[in-house]
Amino acid sequence: MNFKIYSLTFMALINFTVALAQAPNNTGTYYKDADGKTGRTLKTALCNIISKGYNQQTYSAIWTAYKTTDTKPGTNKIYDIYSNTSDYTYGVDQAGNYKEEGDVYNREHTFPKSWFGGKKYPMYTDLFHVMPSDGYVNNKRDNYPFGTNNGEKYSSNNNYSKLGRSTTEGYSGIVFEPNDEYKGDMARNYFYMATRYENVIEKWNGDEGAILAQDSYKPYKDWQMNMLMQWSKDDPVSPKETARNDAVYAIQKNRNPFIDYPGLEEYIWGSKVGSPFSYDKYDFSSGIVQIENEERRQNSVIFDLQGRRVEKTTRGIYIMNGKKYLLNK
Repeated sequence: MNFKIYSLTFMALINFTVALAQAPNNTGTYYKDADGKTGRTLKTALCNIISKGYNQQTYSAIWTAYKTTDTKPGTNKIYDIYSNTSDYTYGVDQAGNYKEEGDVYNREHTFPKSWFGGKKYPMYTDLFHVMPSDGYVNNKRDNYPFGTNNGEKYSSNNNYSKLGRSTTEGYSGIVFEPNDEYKGDMARNYFYMATRYENVIEKWNGDEGAILAQDSYKPYKDWQMNMLMQWSKDDPVSPKETARNDAVYAIQKNRNPFIDYPGLEEYIWGSKVGSPFSYDKYDFSSGIVQIENEERRQNSVIFDLQGRRVEKTTRGIYIMNGKKYLLNK
């Protein structure tokens, strides 16, 4: 078997060490008021933090926001969350009529607006869940919940996104399945919505009983929450998400803590619900830290600078000294 050998660079190791000792992404003391909190109390503290000073956008302003939040670096091209064959130019291909995949991009409420009562602010224009997507595929998604399926009702080009009868345990209705590379993004969108709108989400019931549980602390039904928790693990925070988080913060003046702290959901609803949160000494082994690398191969062996072999698990995840790493493709 052929193996590619890599050595984690000194700078990467230094940067990771620093990341463990201070708040992520230069957020400073933004999350300080959540320090030491656990479970439900932590969620409420985060709600207060990310709601304070919120700069509400108009619906039309979302188009302008996409220039910085959703264009590919060094280009004028738009990221599309539901199609991998579209080639949209910012401002040129937005809105309008569509007949097939690839015609236009529009503003997709990844958390359907009908679930919170339609054009209600600030949810209606919250950039964290309103993302650009192919208009035709978005129409197929409609307001169906996310879930796994076989695409028997619809599949976008290359089977990138699918619509069909749920194969997710606990639910048998029709669901829409985004591609694997966006499942974690969608999960962290939903964790954000559960936290940012903690004071109102228990009153939302517009999903016809599919996912909403009318509970301010754990607002999603078990089948959906279990799936979202798994999606977040399988598709960890990427540099693209981090950059978008920073770009949205520059506009809305709030952040998505589930992007800043990978695995934070475990402290609120999961395996670490009794563990206190630390904003500046966070245990990043709860999630996965991505390390940039120019190339990665499936059959690869990685050694640190001390010559210790780094164990490879699944989906490009590596473990070194009990910490998890994901090397970008």
